[in-house]
Amino acid sequence: MRTLFALLAGSLFGAGLHISGMTDTAKVQGWLDVFGDWDPTLAFVMGGAILPMALAWQLTRLRRTPLVGGSFPPRPDPRLGRNLVIGSVLFGAGWGLAGLCPGPAVASISYGGPGVVVFMLAMLAGMALAPRTRSYLDRAIAAE
Repeated sequence: MRTLFALLAGSLFGAGLHISGMTDTAKVQGWLDVFGDWDPTLAFVMGGAILPMALAWQLTRLRRTPLVGGSFPPRPDPRLGRNLVIGSVLFGAGWGLAGLCPGPAVASISYGGPGVVVFMLAMLAGMALAPRTRSYLDRAIAAE
């Protein structure tokens, strides 16, 4: 049952990205071009995502367990930490350079062309290297 709900949620998310145009790298880069030909469409897409998610977080307070089993993830730490800042900078730089973030990249993999394939390979390499890099940095900092 969990797999079915995951498939439905992922399909809905991908369809929303496609319908809203967020798989178009020019549209995303237009959002980031504040001092040029700015395209505010992404603000509406983000608002359309933030509002239902805020409601979902409120509804989780009324339940002990999710509808499909398991447990709710712990609340994130509200403090800004080194990992959050570094990750945000890297995510933003990649988003600005490529015009894609992981969700739209996966949604456009079948028709996005070689740029999407290169992005996906780089993203997968980053995901594989991140734990090793974090472990190395943590040991280097502890040794100081």
